[in-house]
Amino acid sequence: MSVISILLILLGITALIYAVFWGFEIKRRGFALPRPLDLGIGFVTDFLDTLGIGSFAVTTSMFKFWKTTKDEEIPGTLNVGHALPTIAEALIYIGIVKVEPLTLVSLIAAAIAGSWLGAGVVARWPRRYIQVGMGVALLAAAALFIVNFHPAQGAVLGLNGSLFWVAIAGNFVLGALMTLGIGLYAPCMIMLSLLGMNPKAAFPIMMGSCAFLMPVASARFIRFDAYSLKAGLGLAIGGIPGVLAAAFIVKSLDLTWVRWLVVIVVLYAAVMMLRSAFIDKHPKKAVGAGAIVPE
Repeated sequence: MSVISILLILLGITALIYAVFWGFEIKRRGFALPRPLDLGIGFVTDFLDTLGIGSFAVTTSMFKFWKTTKDEEIPGTLNVGHALPTIAEALIYIGIVKVEPLTLVSLIAAAIAGSWLGAGVVARWPRRYIQVGMGVALLAAAALFIVNFHPAQGAVLGLNGSLFWVAIAGNFVLGALMTLGIGLYAPCMIMLSLLGMNPKAAFPIMMGSCAFLMPVASARFIRFDAYSLKAGLGLAIGGIPGVLAAAFIVKSLDLTWVRWLVVIVVLYAAVMMLRSAFIDKHPKKAVGAGAIVPE
């Protein structure tokens, strides 16, 4: 049996275990029916995710715009809700895009290790720390979207020597940052392109990394109840059809204008998140009648 076949089987097992684990936790908390808006956010963000744009920054922007999720619950909701759609993406792309097996497996393992470390820290952070951290992360994501409009065109499908270990270290850090809400896709593709890999080979690596690490990180967010159940279910239920639509229905799409739109909404979310952190630092005080105070 090939390494790719084993990975696909492990992904299927991971999806089953995660679904059962989350199902028991949903039963414990009580089922919360997602709203049409939650399902729509899941469909749109995972549609874009499958095209390689990423879902975390866009989802955060939508959460902030429609005020569907508390700021301190956003990192957990992103990981918990997008986990199953991302596994669907990985099952599709690992099976159809060629990449050197050792590079694929090693980078996935590094991202998993990073996410386990990061989730244990972020799940315990107070609200303002998360607001500041995600605001900075969103600004970084917007910059990465711009840089990654035209990634360098490498040719190799795997890495060796010192470049291999640089990629391992880089994906470990990106796995940890995933738990804060900065997506892995854009920085991973940039990193691998700069190291000389074909950008197409980044798809199974970045999707496989997220597919394995997100259930690991999500288990800790779920354990601490550090997420929105209603919004998370909306992402999961609405996201899988979005993945299938992007992977099998859309054959070619000019993403230039879509990417610029993403940059705009992500910058908006970053400003709003940092504004919320500033307001939390200076809470409402009793002042003279008629005075305008932050809310």
